Amino acid sequence: MEHLISLFFRSIFVDNMIFAFFLGMCSYLAVSKSVKTSLGLGVAVTFVLLVTTPLNYLLLTKVLGPD
Repeated sequence: MEHLISLFFRSIFVDNMIFAFFLGMCSYLAVSKSVKTSLGLGVAVTFVLLVTTPLNYLLLTKVLGPD
């Protein structure tokens, strides 16, 4: 039963190609009208990646890593 719940969750949220395509296209279409908004989204994405990458590394090595 747990396998079926996992499969259901993955098929809706994780491996859903249509959902991923919609999320990617929605932000692209929202900012493609002017250079200023496109630059703002680019800076925001870069900032989020710069903050989350070291945090994910620390989480993986210190908390989830092998002892």
